Amino acid sequence: MLIPAARPASYRASRNVPDCSSCALGHLCMPNGLAPAALSRLEAVIHTARPVKRGETVFRAGDVFHNLYAVRSGSLKTVSTRADGREQVTGLHLAGEALGLDGISDDTHPSTAIALEDSSVCVIPYRPLASLCAEADTMQRRMHKLMSEQIVRETAQAMRIGALTVDERIVSFLLDVSSRYRKRGYSPAEFNLRMTREDIGSYLGMTLETVSRTLSKFRKRGLIEMQGRAVRIVDFDELQRV
Repeated sequence: MLIPAARPASYRASRNVPDCSSCALGHLCMPNGLAPAALSRLEAVIHTARPVKRGETVFRAGDVFHNLYAVRSGSLKTVSTRADGREQVTGLHLAGEALGLDGISDDTHPSTAIALEDSSVCVIPYRPLASLCAEADTMQRRMHKLMSEQIVRETAQAMRIGALTVDERIVSFLLDVSSRYRKRGYSPAEFNLRMTREDIGSYLGMTLETVSRTLSKFRKRGLIEMQGRAVRIVDFDELQRV
């Protein structure tokens, strides 16, 4: 499939197509050293920046895979259905991260992506993107890096659930979210946990009650402060020693 030619700015504005070169998250999404011509072609591939209201889905498990998505603002969770019919939260996706990579394997999305807050995603049709990757080494390396990052996250999550104590799982989760906010230029010590405690429990293989009890214990020890979903890490060193 041929990559479409770059479109004029007036067309892009009418289609709500994001300008990658001026995006604040470009350092997370875009490969370093991408030539201006390749950047223009990439921007031409991206169909739209799609708003997603809290609770709405970007795609559902079983949908045919056509597009990748980049979280432009907000946050989303991915949910999969277990063999016994119960749902489990399998991922937390923040601004600057990719969604839908696991659909490449079988041309079907294996999970459902749900907005945790009012968010927006860049819609990136996969076939034109794959063609661009075949022609631009920097783009291909970026795709490989995104895939590798997802494998690393999923491996870390499996180890978190399978090898860590309850306290260690919560600590690992908080520090992971903290480091991801730091990467985006936000405070690593103060952030909002958009996941509900029930979602956190599902993600970490714990009950809602256990999550609440553990967070309360950390507050009493002076490791964190919480008000609603707002979290402040008070003592990083002591939290890491848990």
